[in-house]
Amino acid sequence: MTLPDFLVVGAPKAGTTALHTALARHPSLCMSPVKEPKFFLTDGPPPTRGGPGDAQTYKEHIWRRADYEALFDGAPAGTLCGESTPFYLYDRAAQLRIHATIPQARLIVILRDPVERAHSNWTHLWSAGLEPIDDVVRACEDEPRRISAGWAAFWHYVELGRYGEQLEHLYTLFPREQVLVFRYRALLEQPAETLDAICAFLGVDTGIITEVPRENVTAHPEPTLRYRLLARTLRAATTVDAVLPGHPLRTVTVPMERALQQGGRARRPLEWGQRQALIPYFEADIKLLEKVTGEDFGDWVQPRDRAGGQVGGRPEGQYQARNGVPRP
Repeated sequence: MTLPDFLVVGAPKAGTTALHTALARHPSLCMSPVKEPKFFLTDGPPPTRGGPGDAQTYKEHIWRRADYEALFDGAPAGTLCGESTPFYLYDRAAQLRIHATIPQARLIVILRDPVERAHSNWTHLWSAGLEPIDDVVRACEDEPRRISAGWAAFWHYVELGRYGEQLEHLYTLFPREQVLVFRYRALLEQPAETLDAICAFLGVDTGIITEVPRENVTAHPEPTLRYRLLARTLRAATTVDAVLPGHPLRTVTVPMERALQQGGRARRPLEWGQRQALIPYFEADIKLLEKVTGEDFGDWVQPRDRAGGQVGGRPEGQYQARNGVPRP
């Protein structure tokens, strides 16, 4: 029986897929062939209903222990096994399950500006035709209703970005030396140094992997009549799948998603007015995050230019690492 030695636990839309792919290239690391198995998110079968598209996502959960362990059966002797499910940090029950099952595991946390993360999350679902609200600010305002209705965690644009609360709970379960925290932009701007810091944290050779794959930029379809009709049809198809589990949903939705994204522009940056509207959701938690980590995240409440960089002050890409891991 094989269980992972380390987990990339969060956050969604913060480079976890790129990091998973990069770590898989290290000869001393064996990453799960399924990047996001979600095993620790439930104690048994996942729900069958939720928001648009959730039924299909729940079908992808690897929730049986034997199936989860099988992900690591092919690991060469002497390698460390890992997987990447970016919802583990957010889900307090998942944190408890991890601690109960693999308390010695090392945990990797990537933090992205929570406003930028929420916008990227919203864009992802809008591009897929699943998000019914064409404005990220109004979508965040609708979040409490969605949570009450049982929509899956990927719809929790605001709550997913409250890292202070999440880390505060995590540190009640795991000693800080088992947790590595760093910023998303470190992967983008200082990939070699960041990957070396991660390898040092895991106890494997540094200088082996120096690059992370380039992330695909999500297309941003305009809210045209054509888009709205296709998206409405796609969301209806996901409802059918929730009611009729045997329905071959992917044969219908994949071509629709491609049609939705044809001609779509690259993700548009947040306007300052939108950023101003979203920052208050996170201000108190950012202060808590600073208290929990001992690091300064004040730049997250500052304006950004159209390229996503900070206007004045310390750059978002400054590396944040703790627990003795060297800073680039």
